[in-house]
Amino acid sequence: MYRSGAFVADHVTPTTDEQEQPNGVDLTLDVVFEQLEPGRITRDGKEIGDRVARPLEELDEKAPATFYLPEGTYVARYAEQISVPEGHVGFVYPRSSLMRNSCMLNTAVWDAGYEGRGEGLLQVHHDIELERGARIAQFVLAEAEHEDVYDGTYQGENL
Repeated sequence: MYRSGAFVADHVTPTTDEQEQPNGVDLTLDVVFEQLEPGRITRDGKEIGDRVARPLEELDEKAPATFYLPEGTYVARYAEQISVPEGHVGFVYPRSSLMRNSCMLNTAVWDAGYEGRGEGLLQVHHDIELERGARIAQFVLAEAEHEDVYDGTYQGENL
């Protein structure tokens, strides 16, 4: 069973009332990265390829900072810290505004016990401007049985 937005909000920091939804919490954009070098995934480990943060563009002092993203593939880091409680599994879904602007956000399962500021693969199929702090995804929690909790490489990432 999926949990309520109020329950999810207890496991996401910081949040605003605007981010809390009936069935989850909206995650906001912190940084957009462009991968420069190839990565490597083997049976015994992984290596993330070098990447660089995309520049923020500020048109004037009153306008919010935005990322201008031409068509391509990027990694988006969320601004909020997530804590997946025991007895649950987390999922991140794109907000429909992204899809309506020809963008897609791909994510993975977030295991019980995970804590950190996660990332998602942002596919841009048509140029877009994304304001830093814009709501781009929704985090939901579902009850789940498990034998153990997450204690992998990404534990505490981006904190």
